[in-house]
Amino acid sequence: MSIVVTGATGHLGRLVIESLLTADVPAGEIVAVARDRAKAAPLAARGVDVRIADYDRPETLRDVFRSGDRVLLVSGSEVGRRVPQHSAVVDAARTAGVAQLAYTGVLGGPDADFELAAEHKVTEQLILDSELPYTFLRNGWYTENYTENLAPVLEHGAVVAAAGEGRVASAARADYAAAAAAVLTGEGHLNKAYELCGDTAWSFAEYAAELSRQTGRTIVYNNVPDETLFGILKGAGVPGPMVGVLVDVDKAIERGLLVGTTGDLSRLAGRPTTPLADTIAQALKV
Repeated sequence: MSIVVTGATGHLGRLVIESLLTADVPAGEIVAVARDRAKAAPLAARGVDVRIADYDRPETLRDVFRSGDRVLLVSGSEVGRRVPQHSAVVDAARTAGVAQLAYTGVLGGPDADFELAAEHKVTEQLILDSELPYTFLRNGWYTENYTENLAPVLEHGAVVAAAGEGRVASAARADYAAAAAAVLTGEGHLNKAYELCGDTAWSFAEYAAELSRQTGRTIVYNNVPDETLFGILKGAGVPGPMVGVLVDVDKAIERGLLVGTTGDLSRLAGRPTTPLADTIAQALKV
């Protein structure tokens, strides 16, 4: 039996493997599934079993999984292509007879009504239909979604969103990775769904205030109409289809769909989630 992590060279997959190694899982019992062997070379150098496969090429997935494996399907990053990609992974996992298929979905699961959730909901149903033992890791927002590109915020002195006074219980990617590692190595997680989010929800006004405190600059929150945000994102070079998705997420935040703090994430990770201020501080160092 191996622990298999797909998307292993991506932001989240890489951190999941790091969490597994930190938890003293032998490197030889970890399988990293990646598209690019060169990017996976550092994992191979640490003794991790690297297997090359591509969500878009189902034939490459046929020999990735083994009977009894515990598998983490990290959702694809290409919105609009996820359903066939995920379907290929689920089919390969079912054929192999894996012991667990964990999936990184979205907070709210079937109750999430925003556009970004649609493919996740279809994927969860595909997994249920496969009759494989599953674990749904319904991830909330990553704080890094906001802190990884602070340059325009600092340049213009403004956080721009269309989320009103909505609050978001984000957490660092490392928090979600620790929870995934716990589910893959522990017992009692089969056929369960976890709603994962940060311990504390914050507003964009509070986010701007924390940026101001840490930088010594005046950073304000500009709550703008949807049409204005559309124009800003298009002007920044965001691909057309993603513009609508991102604006729709802001409206979901305004409706309170990303605010729930269930405590599942900190319980699984075995520690409190990373505070917003800490992730901001780390981003400013970089």
